[in-house]
Amino acid sequence: MAQNDNLAELSASGVAVWLDDLSRDLIHSGKLRSLVEDHSVVGVTTNPTIFAAAISASDSYDDQVHAMAIRTISVGEALRTITAADVRDACDVLAPVAQRTGRDGRVSLEVSPGVAHDADATAAEAAHLWWLVDRPNLFIKIPATREGLAAITTSIARGISVNVTLIFSLERYRAVMDAYLSGLEQRLRDGGSLDGIESVASFFISRVDTEIDRRLDETGVDPSLKGKAALANARLAYQAYEQVFSSDRWRVLERQGAATQRPLWASTGVKNQDYPDTSYVSDLIAPNSVNTMPESTLKAYADHGNPGDPIPKTYDEAMQVMKAVADAGVDLDDVFAVLEDEGIQKFVDSWDELTESVRSELRDKE
Repeated sequence: MAQNDNLAELSASGVAVWLDDLSRDLIHSGKLRSLVEDHSVVGVTTNPTIFAAAISASDSYDDQVHAMAIRTISVGEALRTITAADVRDACDVLAPVAQRTGRDGRVSLEVSPGVAHDADATAAEAAHLWWLVDRPNLFIKIPATREGLAAITTSIARGISVNVTLIFSLERYRAVMDAYLSGLEQRLRDGGSLDGIESVASFFISRVDTEIDRRLDETGVDPSLKGKAALANARLAYQAYEQVFSSDRWRVLERQGAATQRPLWASTGVKNQDYPDTSYVSDLIAPNSVNTMPESTLKAYADHGNPGDPIPKTYDEAMQVMKAVADAGVDLDDVFAVLEDEGIQKFVDSWDELTESVRSELRDKE
């Protein structure tokens, strides 16, 4: 995909374009390098669902699995070896971007979702994955559960760059930013440097509309509110970002070389076909932000993307939308709790599927 005016304009507005996909075929075919070299894509995100789909759909992993079967290594070790290899290779493809920009060129690898509610286990696995991949342009993805907050602080204090994932509510987002700042402060107290430490906070979009639309249907109140809450929620998240990263607390860290924790818009593929297929990109334009897109959304925006108003111009409207949704009888606290639980469970299910697939491949290659 050649860089076109739509993607160039998006990048110029301050939105970093990342790809929400990774597979060995994408790397070995040269397609990822092509997306990077034409400057369309400056980062990559992954999750257990993406890896489960990649491994089950390709024979590119057969030789590596065969070698591991001969060595009779455990399924867990095999799984981490496979995913770390793909992420390491992707990091190498993105390395020129990291050198050019200093901030982008990152590839994300997630801790096991099974430890999402165990702070110590999450932090331990984050440290292990950081060591295993051994690339400075890696992000370790940590879910934004309550327990995950402590793991974020610990990991940042250890000098590990973190992509905080599965954020749905403004309350949790503020806690995530606090966890990041606390990690930076702890690292300084321990005598460490803040050089090279990066973080993004992945705020999920489409799932919010899916759940709130369903509840609006149940209430039968004002169907015109459908399809508006996800964008409004994200816009208010950016307002929170602006507030935190202009605070006195932040300025102290900034003088020590800290980098802001950029908001990342995730789950930006539109699930309701009645909505414009680029709305979760074109209506979330803001400086110093990231939008990670599945390839279909990336292509759609390149073809017919049309940027809307910058986020800072939409705060009043966003607040009115969220108030109207609550007034319609939608319990937003419950919505966000349900979405977090479902998000963790979906990744656990994908992880289990991935584990079983690798287990089966190891048996077949013995």
